[in-house]
Amino acid sequence: MPNTKAATKALRQSQRRRLLNIRRKRAMTGPLKAIEKALKAGNKDEALKLLPKVQKELDKSARRNIITKNTASRTKSRLSKRLK
Repeated sequence: MPNTKAATKALRQSQRRRLLNIRRKRAMTGPLKAIEKALKAGNKDEALKLLPKVQKELDKSARRNIITKNTASRTKSRLSKRLK
C-alpha cells in the first residue's frame, strides 16, 4: 500500500498506463498473428491484403514506444520478404 498521497496517485497512473500498453500491444499482435496464420495456411492473397494493416500497426507501436523503431522495421522487412 502506498504511504503518501503522491504514491497513491503514482499507483493509479501506473495501473492506467499498464492497461493502455497492454491494449496497444494486443492491437499490434492481432494482425501479426492473422498474417502468420494466413502464411502458414498458404493463403498468400489474404496475407497480401493484411500486410498494409500490419505495417500500419507496427509503425504506430514504434511511434508510441511499445516496440523500437528498428524492431518494427525488421518485422516489416521479414514479412514482405516472406510474401515475395
